[in-house]
Amino acid sequence: MSAVPRWALLSAGGAPVFLVGGWTLAQAAQSEGFDPVRQTISALAATGADHRWIMTLGLAGLGLCHLATALGLVSAAPAGRALLALGGLATLILVAFPQHPTGDSTTHAVAAGVAFGALAVWPALAVPSRARPSLDGEHRPAAAFVRRLALAATVGLLALVGWFAVEFFTDGAWIGLTERLAAAAEAGVPLAAVLLSRRRPKPSGPG
Repeated sequence: MSAVPRWALLSAGGAPVFLVGGWTLAQAAQSEGFDPVRQTISALAATGADHRWIMTLGLAGLGLCHLATALGLVSAAPAGRALLALGGLATLILVAFPQHPTGDSTTHAVAAGVAFGALAVWPALAVPSRARPSLDGEHRPAAAFVRRLALAATVGLLALVGWFAVEFFTDGAWIGLTERLAAAAEAGVPLAAVLLSRRRPKPSGPG
């Protein structure tokens, strides 16, 4: 059996459900309409937003899922798991300090930045530095592939987060869209990591 527990599949799979389900329901609940291309996810949980509890619950669930997945993903390197947990913790902090449309949202913005950064970088640090030999003394042939895949994931996530950052600091017209692309990708990568970690090569038969 895989060292990664089955419940880690639930936490990793729950992250995109809480995020995407949260913003879908919250957008529909806005009485004055909502433009997901031009408006951010945080606006749905901001002080004064209609039914802000929906997106607040979605973000809180997302943060808790990341924390649980970091705990369960025991096959990953400690540095990667720590960053995944940091991303979950930062998400909970931004929930505790919601965006204020007319006030100071510095804590919220900093927490969001930490969450986006940690959740983009963690895959590159999650692969153990050395491939361990299997029981028959042979190194796993997939180890190099997994490492390249993890690095590619981080590069892709950083590109999406960078695009969002450009839109954020320039008040771009696509700020909401780019944030959703980056956040959804970051929510899905832990699930992919858990699925990969639970896979085991079939044992070879005698002879």
